[in-house]
Amino acid sequence: MTREFVRRETAVECPFTLVLNSGASSEADWTEVQDAILNDNAFDAARQTISTWPGYTETPLHELPALAQAAGVASISYKDESERFGLGSFKALGGAYAVARQLQREVSTRLGQDVVMADIVGRKHDDVTSEITVCCATDGNHGRSVAWGAQTFGCNCVIFIHATVSDGRKTAIEHFGAEVRRCAGNYDDSVREAQETASREGWFVVSDTSYPGYMEVPKDVMQGYELMASEAFDQVAQPPTHIFLQTGVGGMAAAVTAQAKRRWGGSRPKIVLADPDESACWVDSYRAGEPTAVTGDLDTLMAGLACGEVSALAWQILSTHGDAAISVPDDAAVKMMRSLARPEGGDPAVVAGESAVAGLAALFAVSVDDDACSELRIDTQSRIMVFGTEGDTDADLYRELIGADAQTVRKGQA
Repeated sequence: MTREFVRRETAVECPFTLVLNSGASSEADWTEVQDAILNDNAFDAARQTISTWPGYTETPLHELPALAQAAGVASISYKDESERFGLGSFKALGGAYAVARQLQREVSTRLGQDVVMADIVGRKHDDVTSEITVCCATDGNHGRSVAWGAQTFGCNCVIFIHATVSDGRKTAIEHFGAEVRRCAGNYDDSVREAQETASREGWFVVSDTSYPGYMEVPKDVMQGYELMASEAFDQVAQPPTHIFLQTGVGGMAAAVTAQAKRRWGGSRPKIVLADPDESACWVDSYRAGEPTAVTGDLDTLMAGLACGEVSALAWQILSTHGDAAISVPDDAAVKMMRSLARPEGGDPAVVAGESAVAGLAALFAVSVDDDACSELRIDTQSRIMVFGTEGDTDADLYRELIGADAQTVRKGQA
C-alpha cells in the first residue's frame, strides 16, 4: 500500500506532500520493455552525434558544501545546464537531437536510400529538408530546442504554446526562426492541438511527451537527455545516494533514472521526483498506482513543469525505478533560486531558472522532517545529486525574482 506524508501545518516552513511509490524497488530488473525505450546502443548513437555538434562541451557539476550543510547531508552536486549550447537549458540535448533523427528517417524515405546522420548534420540534403516541417507543443524550453534544431538542420518549424507561456519565452523561440502559435487552455491542450494540426498538414511532431499512437520520437528526445546524466555520473568520485529530479511529463527524470539503473543496477541511487503543487501529476500517479491526470489551468511559476499528464514512456520506467514523488509550492522554488544566486559559505553563485530548482526545493522541504528523512533514508552521510535544468530562460522574469540579471549573478555580484 502506498504511504503518504502531508505537511501543511502553519509551523512548516515549506509545505509538501510526499508519496512513496509502492511499486518501486532498487532490486527491480531493467526489463526488455524498458530497454526498448532507452538502451546503451541508442545512447551511444546519441552521444556520438551530439558530441560532434559545434559548441558541444560538458556542462559543469558544481559542488555546494555550504548548501549541503544547511540541508544536513554530506554533499550536494548540482549539474548546471544554464549555458548548454547557448540555449540555457538541457532541452537542447533532446529536442534538437530528435529533429535530426526525424530528418534522417524522412530524408531516407524520400530518397529511397539510407542517409547517415553526418549528412543531416552537414546539411547535405537541404533541398529535401527545406520541404519538411516539424512542430511541437511547449512550455518554452523544449520548443526552443526544436526550433534551434530545425534552424540548424534546415527544416521548417511551428511551435504551439499555451495561454500562460510568457512573451519572453515566445520571443526566444521566434529568435530561431520558428512560427509560434498561441493556443487556449493548458499545456496538455497545446499538445493535442499540435498533433491535430500536424496530422492535417502532413507535419512531423517532435514532442517530449508520449501518448497512445506516438511513442518513437519521444524515445529520441529522452535518449538525448541521457547524455546529461552520463556526464554528471562521470564527474563524481562516488555515486550519489539520492537523485532529486523535477518532473513535468517525466521524460528527463526517466532518462536520468534509466542511465543510473543501467550503470549501477541494484545499487542505483534512490530516485525522488519533484512536482509543483499545482501540477503534481507524478504525486497523484504514484498515489493511484497508475498514470493519473491533473486538470485545471496548472498555473505554476515553474512553467516548464506545468504538465497535467505523465508521459506513457516515462511511466514505464519510473513506475518501478522511481521511489517517491514530492510536491512543493512556487515560493519554495523562488527561495531556492535566490539561495543559489546569493550563496553563503563560499559556494559558487549559480543561475537557476524557476523550473530548475524543484528537485532542490523538494530536498530542503523534507530535510527538516524526521519522518520523511527516515522514509527516504536521508542523513548526514547522504550524497545528493540534482539537475539544474535551465538558467534564465525568461530573462525578465529571472531579473524580477532575483533582483539581478544572470551576468551579475555569475560574477558573484548579486
